[in-house]
Amino acid sequence: MLFRQFFDAATGSYTYLLASGIGREALIIDPVKEQVPQYLQAIAQLDLKLLRAIDTHTHADHITGLGDLREATACVTMMGEFTKAECVSECFRDGDIIGIESLQLQARFTPGHTGESFSLVLDPQRPRAVMTGDVLLIRGTGRTDFQSGDAGRSWDSIHEVLLRLPDETLVYPAHDYKGWTVSSIGEERRYNPRLAGKSREQYIELMNALKLPNPKLMDIAVPANLACGRVY
Repeated sequence: MLFRQFFDAATGSYTYLLASGIGREALIIDPVKEQVPQYLQAIAQLDLKLLRAIDTHTHADHITGLGDLREATACVTMMGEFTKAECVSECFRDGDIIGIESLQLQARFTPGHTGESFSLVLDPQRPRAVMTGDVLLIRGTGRTDFQSGDAGRSWDSIHEVLLRLPDETLVYPAHDYKGWTVSSIGEERRYNPRLAGKSREQYIELMNALKLPNPKLMDIAVPANLACGRVY
């Protein structure tokens, strides 16, 4: 399997490019508009055909590359069924399988960071990895104070969906601000300070008390992302 992780330093964002091998069909998860030339370079050099570009949710801190990638490659753009972005080509539902050649991703509805967040489980029969968007981060969790976020739903998504995956399942989030690139379900169960030893009530109290400033690009990014990255 071909797996590439890209990083946008300005926003702490991760993007994932997956294919069954060099010269094969590919998909990309959570692309950042400013990094599209880099993705296209990798796609060309690895002789890939990009079939799908996916956002796990409507991001508030960067502008998506979905639209630019669709224009450049004719790929299918995808988001979960509860998105308000009418520009996407297709929507997936909880449990749907997104396949390219021998690779399979299963969409799992994991609201909490936003009301329409999904995670994507690689090889759901024997989970190898999960792209968690912003719901579960490495030693943290995504904020829950805007875009229909909800701390209780975040706790439920993490515990009833993500932490039920095998401990060895690798965790690849959409963001990290400390330099971590990958974790595992077992690590987050034991060492995530927002989860380990906490009750649901304690988690909700903690998240509701964060009082974080809005992302710098929120007023630009959210409307742009509802238009698949088109800035008006």
